[in-house]
Amino acid sequence: MNDGVNFGAGSISLLPEVLAESVWAPRPGLLKRQRTRLQLVQAAIRVFSMRGYGDATMQEIATTASMTTGTVYNHFKTKEEVARAVALLLAHTLCRRITDSQQGVAEGSQRMAIGIQRYIWLAEQSPEWARMMLEVSAAAPEMLLEIRDYVLADLRLGVKQKAFRVPGETAAMDLINGTVQQAMRTVSLGGVPALHGREVASCVLRGLGMEWAEAKRVAQRALPPFPPMIPSTDAVTAARAKAAAPAKKAKRAAA
Repeated sequence: MNDGVNFGAGSISLLPEVLAESVWAPRPGLLKRQRTRLQLVQAAIRVFSMRGYGDATMQEIATTASMTTGTVYNHFKTKEEVARAVALLLAHTLCRRITDSQQGVAEGSQRMAIGIQRYIWLAEQSPEWARMMLEVSAAAPEMLLEIRDYVLADLRLGVKQKAFRVPGETAAMDLINGTVQQAMRTVSLGGVPALHGREVASCVLRGLGMEWAEAKRVAQRALPPFPPMIPSTDAVTAARAKAAAPAKKAKRAAA
């Protein structure tokens, strides 16, 4: 399996294939306006990755999407609105794929360690993407809100299992989010130890109340692989219809 895929739009950092296949996957069944909006969001991801959020323009998004600037403004009034849509798509993609890899993991502490290390892994694999995500999350806090529910569920599970002991959820969430974001930034700039992700996860688990030896033991477990993506029902139906089309056409011609 390749480490990434190229988006074909100029010089752009590679996104790991296990994430790229979800970001760029077709969504059969969308209405025309929904398809156009998705194409614009995907174009914005390309532009933000190459230019940075601050330097990107609505005109560049339109050009990358092979659409007019007017079409962009029909869907998004400002670049901030585009950033929010990008943030939600990226957050949903990451959280979904991380959750897929956590199937069968019953311990809240291990689920937390997996999530922490996967975000840092993204910064290792695709530094430009990680920096773009951090920049977009600052412009669109909705990204953190989208991620919040996944992290909070693992935090609450760890507390319920008595693995975590925290004075309050809000403080614990600040510890997790702040530490992981800074770790992503640090890793994306290079020059960190190879096991930095594990070490950060150990520190966060310790901060959540685990004994140091146990926190280190959980963080050192091998990360579960990302499972293959399962096509949606709509995608399967569309693929079957496409495959059956030649046979139906031949049948009609013979009638």
